[in-house]
Amino acid sequence: MAPALKESRVPDSAKPRRRSKKAEQRAASMEQILDVAEELFSRHGLYGVTLQDVARRVGVHHTLLNYYFEDKKKLFDAVFARRAVVTSERRIRALDEYEASADGKPTVEGALHAFLDTDLDLYDQGGEGWKNYGALGALVSNTPQWGADLMDQHFDPVVLRLIDLLKKALPGCPEEDIFWGYHFVTGALMVTLARTGRIDKLSGGLCRSEDFPAVKRRMARFMAAGFLEICGPQGRGPTPA
Repeated sequence: MAPALKESRVPDSAKPRRRSKKAEQRAASMEQILDVAEELFSRHGLYGVTLQDVARRVGVHHTLLNYYFEDKKKLFDAVFARRAVVTSERRIRALDEYEASADGKPTVEGALHAFLDTDLDLYDQGGEGWKNYGALGALVSNTPQWGADLMDQHFDPVVLRLIDLLKKALPGCPEEDIFWGYHFVTGALMVTLARTGRIDKLSGGLCRSEDFPAVKRRMARFMAAGFLEICGPQGRGPTPA
């Protein structure tokens, strides 16, 4: 009688690793939670939403959210951080690429296009989730009690990268005027991202809050003119009153 053949065993290390179905379900559930929370927070703010509200919209028991997040603020922070890293990395890359292409002669408008257009493209082309995030960012930036800390944490590196490039474009401009200029730029950007519909009513429908391409065609050029008016074309500083 022939001896029985031993079963060939493939070492576990040689087997392809597959993401478990449970892990995939958990990731999908987490994305759904963050999407729903993002929409609710963008409309009602941190204090106008409860974990129960989010759970109800997702269709799960609120204890599931308590399992993932210690409290509502932890959920809010996770929502805000999720897209912050995407927009920051994209804008820093755009600013780096613009400076490399400028051959040592960056312009204010060129720097602002790199900073603003990259972001406006995300909100225009990224779907409703990105539009909700834009509105959430506008809300956070106007909440001094805790919003400023979130903005500092996630966006200081990209803002300071823009400031550095603006200093190179305006070498004679007082530093305080460059920071004020950025302040005005970010104020206009946040109002745009809020999509309040006010410009729709004021213009009788001629302009629309949702029209990010229209904003993109105008904002960098408009803001660059403001910088040049304050600093002078060669960065000589503001004209005395």
